[in-house]
This record gives sequence, structure tokens and C-alpha cells, in this order.
Amino acid sequence: MTTTEWWTELKSITLHVEGESARLWPESASEEYRRARMELVAAEAELRDRIEAVAAQRRALPPGGELADRTFVEGPDDLSADGPERPVRLSELFAGHDELVIYHLMLHPEDTKACAACSMFVDGLDGVERHLTQRTGFAVMAPAPLPVLRAWARSRGWRRVRLVSTAGTTFLDELGVAGSRGALFPAFSVHAKDAEGRIRHVTTQPADFPDGTERGMDLMSPVWNLFDLLPSGRGNQEPNNTYPLEPAVR
Repeated sequence: MTTTEWWTELKSITLHVEGESARLWPESASEEYRRARMELVAAEAELRDRIEAVAAQRRALPPGGELADRTFVEGPDDLSADGPERPVRLSELFAGHDELVIYHLMLHPEDTKACAACSMFVDGLDGVERHLTQRTGFAVMAPAPLPVLRAWARSRGWRRVRLVSTAGTTFLDELGVAGSRGALFPAFSVHAKDAEGRIRHVTTQPADFPDGTERGMDLMSPVWNLFDLLPSGRGNQEPNNTYPLEPAVR
């Protein structure tokens, strides 16, 4: 269904009355609550505008460094199978788009399990992959051998994300998302093709800021943002790798 059809066929939209909008409180809300909530609305609008200003600043970055068209390894689209393996070039990950988003999963070549927080991110990214790939190339990348990466995907129930192994390459070192002793840093990296078709790095968004403070990728996580709506906030909740694949008992 196209956007036009949304507005012409869906009763949830066609029955809309001009000037109406969702209320921010039930009728039982006190005047004290209403005043405080409207103050919060102003702060939320200010935050929205600041987020857009930062996004505009990001879009205005000068051309980034040129990247070689390296070759990696991937498997079939069906994540339930391990093979056949095939080579895939960085340029192919764009999948017909001029831009590419990569999530760098912390799955070390000597590990069989990935970082729990990284896995939480990819749990969500797997669900929205079909939306992302309408506008940009998208891949999840790790230096672990491809069979290990795909086995981890199956253990998490991932079905759609494009998984790429960088094993045997220095690509992560070139980007700066691997440490001097082989540690891995969680990050999103964005790349684009310029007018001459060269691949250029656009930006890297790591989990930590350069000064070591955290929450560098929070805006990309629905989990943390939804927890922020709770009266109790985020609490001491930490992701882990033991959640069952089945829905929670209701």
C-alpha cells in the first residue's frame, strides 16, 4: 500500500477530524499534572529540534576518506543454511543504493557468542531490515568465521539481515572499530558512493563517545528509548543472551 493509499483507504485516517490530535492525558489528570506535562512538551520539542540540527550537521560533513573495494564472505539469503559461501565486495553491499549502513557486531574470531548488547541491537535491526533496504544498503559485519556468525544468527532467530564476515581482512582496523589487541568496538558506520563511484566513509557512530562516556548509539535503540518513557527509567536493566525465542508468557 502506497502512502497515497494510506490517506484514501484507511478508516483510521479518513475519519480524522481536522484540528484533532491525541490527548496527552486522560480526563482524570490533575491541573498540576497538565501543567508539568506541557512543560515537558516544550522540552521534547526542543530536543526534537536539536536532534534535527545535529542530523543536518552530520549530513553537511565534508567528503570522508576513500575506501578500497575490499572482498568479504557471505552466505545464502536463507540464514538457516551455512553454505554455499561466496565472496562479496564492499561495493556490492550497497545493493543498488548510493549509501550503505553497516552494524559492526562484536563477535570475535575466537568466540562463539556475540556481545549481548550488540545482539539486542541486531534483534531490532532484523525486524526492520525490509524498511531499511528500501532506502539504503544494510549489512551486519563481524570478523568471526561465517559459519559461527550464521550459527549465532540462528540462535537469536534472525531471518532477514545480511551477514558478512570480515575474517582474514584488515577492514575493521582501517575503519577504527577494532583495537590494537583485537578487541572489537560496537558501532554503526555509514558509507556513500561519490559522483565518480568511489566508496567514501561518511561517519562512524560508536557506543562510546571519544571521552569514554556511554550512550553514543542510544538514539538507534527502541529498547532504551522506550525504557526512558517509564517512571522507573532504565533502572539496572542489561541485555543478555539468554532470552528465549518464544514470546513472553502472558
